[in-house]
Amino acid sequence: MGRKSTTAMMRIAIAGAGGFASLLAQELSQSAYAMIVLSTREHPEFEEHYDCQVAVVDYTNLETLQFALQGVDLVISTISGAEQLNLIDAARRARVRCFVPSEFEGALNHRPPTGTDPFDNDSSAALAQLRDWSSSSRNHPMKYTVFSCGIFYERFAPNGLQAYDMGITCRIRNQGDYLVDVGQGTAEIPQTNPQGRPVQVVMTSAVDVARFVAAAVELGIDTWPREFKMRGARMTTQRLQEICSDVRGIQFNVITRPYDEIEQWLRYYQQTQDEPRWYSMQHILQTANGRYNFSEANLNEAVDIQPTSFRQWLWSVWGPATT
Repeated sequence: MGRKSTTAMMRIAIAGAGGFASLLAQELSQSAYAMIVLSTREHPEFEEHYDCQVAVVDYTNLETLQFALQGVDLVISTISGAEQLNLIDAARRARVRCFVPSEFEGALNHRPPTGTDPFDNDSSAALAQLRDWSSSSRNHPMKYTVFSCGIFYERFAPNGLQAYDMGITCRIRNQGDYLVDVGQGTAEIPQTNPQGRPVQVVMTSAVDVARFVAAAVELGIDTWPREFKMRGARMTTQRLQEICSDVRGIQFNVITRPYDEIEQWLRYYQQTQDEPRWYSMQHILQTANGRYNFSEANLNEAVDIQPTSFRQWLWSVWGPATT
């Protein structure tokens, strides 16, 4: 796919220097775009491997943030909370053309209503801020696009998301924190959604998400919709644990939770103030509610990327169990 002439001289800033930011930098470094990585500390490995500039910033200081973003066309955020809110404000002041918030999960229309999301972490505030600054009534509107990918495959990796320096704020960083512990051969999955149907999830590897984002940049940011949806796989939670069992070559110990039972356990964990188990059950509830499920993937259709299947990815990181 040829590069659009309107994007040839574009300057891109990646906010954050964790595992996913590294994947983004790796993919974008293969383009002709100038790239800057914003971090709270120095990262010489980024400059060495990805031919980019690293700017050490203080996310509480809007002035220095605005200075770092001067001349930037596109900001891709991998940070959240108050830091991202300040970054959005600074990007608007620096007249950045387009902002990609750190919203790499389920589709926007499947999120809980504002004020009821247990995993919000200022996400709703960030999206409200971006909607405001993207208004055509503004003198210098800043566009924004959300990239929705469902669940990262890496949640099911050895040692979980933390092995990839990802998921710091999501409370499910460890192996087995979400639905399936592939190493231990156990699973706790939602059986049905509120309508009594099998629960489905969309999943994508973090590597492929970075590839999709880089390919979208080639389309030209002025053509981007409000939301790009991508997927590497879509399946029921039952099929998910079956594939894990098949790849490992062992029978898994599986607990299936009907929807009403999930709600009952949530109430119990709240009464007993068992916060870790409450959050774990919340993830199961959100999955049952369809938070990580969508049918159409407009970015898959728009770019020539062949994502890795879940089975293929799982085999590459786990393979069969040894006796």
